[in-house]
Amino acid sequence: MTQEDTIRFSDIGARLRAYRLGKGLTPDALAEKLGISRAALYRAEKGEIRKIEMLNSIADELGVSLPSLLGVGVEYVSTAIGFFERMRQMEDECQQIIGLFGPMSYLLTSDAYDDILKEVLSESIPEGTDPDGEAAEAVGRLVNILRARKEAFRLRRPLIVSLISSADLERFLLHGLIGRHDLPAATVDCRRLMARRETEYLLAMLREQPIGIQIGIVREPVPATSFQIFRQTSRSVLAISPFRLGEQPNVRLGVALITSATEAMTLHETIAERLWGNALKGADAAAYLEALIDKYAIAP
Repeated sequence: MTQEDTIRFSDIGARLRAYRLGKGLTPDALAEKLGISRAALYRAEKGEIRKIEMLNSIADELGVSLPSLLGVGVEYVSTAIGFFERMRQMEDECQQIIGLFGPMSYLLTSDAYDDILKEVLSESIPEGTDPDGEAAEAVGRLVNILRARKEAFRLRRPLIVSLISSADLERFLLHGLIGRHDLPAATVDCRRLMARRETEYLLAMLREQPIGIQIGIVREPVPATSFQIFRQTSRSVLAISPFRLGEQPNVRLGVALITSATEAMTLHETIAERLWGNALKGADAAAYLEALIDKYAIAP
């Protein structure tokens, strides 16, 4: 059995929790649907699963395949909540994170970014498409998961390599953090000012070069989908995501992929190495980013 084929019960429990959150089900609600006790579900989410029948029932109820729940091959995640919860779980176990996310890695954003993110995600919901408030409620749950990710990252301090697209930064500075393009001019100016401050926060990190944080600004074209590599003690895991938290975010539609397959890992490690090798770093990146701010950002 190869490394990527090894099944860990703790991972199955983690996926179960992520998929349950993605479905918007409370532990009590899922336990009732499965005909088991809340305590039994809690044990399952801790990885204490001994019967294949229970796994089949859980997979059927959550609308996922048994291979996805087991983590065999490729794991498909169809909700942003489920995906970012899986990100949080994998970050809890990793020693190094290598990521390409636009306009920048959420883990390296300021607390002020969190303050406006819920509003931006809510305004990205098209009018008239959420009569029961389900999407708005999901935004609140998603923001809580994201904040938990950032808090855990700051406590554990795993090494992070953040690849940032220059084109994404330009759009971020030009348009600001917005959920749609028909906002009042005063709101857009406010969001552009926020984008400037967030980019200046990134600039400060480039100048200070905190231990364990490496940032590279990529000027060449980057993949349309973001990806993140989690290097853990015994394995590496790759996550490929269609979900976005920056300008005009998407947290409603898409299918993310998570895998430890050797071929997928090798291909994306190669992409990351190439992007990092050609990226601007350190003082060069700081000077370039300062020029971008002067050129595209709203005046303070």
